[in-house]
Amino acid sequence: MASKSITYEFAKGLIKNNPVFVQVLGMCPVLAVTTSVENGLGMGAATTFVLVSAAVIASFLKPIVPSEVRIPVYAVVIATFVTIADLVLRAFFPPLSASLGPYVPLIVVNCVIMGRIEAFATRNTPLPALSDALGMGAGFTAALMVLGGVREILGSGTLLGISLFGDFFNPMLVMILPAGAFLTLGVLMGIFNAAKEGGGMVLIKAESKAEA
Repeated sequence: MASKSITYEFAKGLIKNNPVFVQVLGMCPVLAVTTSVENGLGMGAATTFVLVSAAVIASFLKPIVPSEVRIPVYAVVIATFVTIADLVLRAFFPPLSASLGPYVPLIVVNCVIMGRIEAFATRNTPLPALSDALGMGAGFTAALMVLGGVREILGSGTLLGISLFGDFFNPMLVMILPAGAFLTLGVLMGIFNAAKEGGGMVLIKAESKAEA
């Protein structure tokens, strides 16, 4: 039963409670940096690292942190891991760090992270908190990569920097602009939720069995 619960906590972040397509959280980086798959992966990985680390620490700290100061304490924890992620990107992935710009430091105020800490991590033991954070991070990263992939293909004619269509392709430049981000997100969100509500996804059925 415990293993089923852990599996469910992970799986729900992918489909049932996907942070982007279902909960519509963290829209600032979602719309700003997803001009390519690489950017989406980089932002998703950084956010997942911070989310997982902060959620586990918050779960451990919950018994000893007074409720009156919990938000400042958790904010400091989040900021610590955001600083680590930012410094690692700058040191080892300078081009990616430059592409993501100020949005890595802004992970501090990403509502996905504080929301999961408040709603789940501080109400559960470290193992479920870890599973929930990994699932939410994976769902967030996957959504950013899909969004970035569509925008990169249509807006640049490439995928992961590799040309797909040759010289004859005329890129839709609007797709790498903010308007293209809103348009692509709206279409993907509609497709995702239509499929989800239709009940055609195997993972949703697996989640229901695990929850039971």
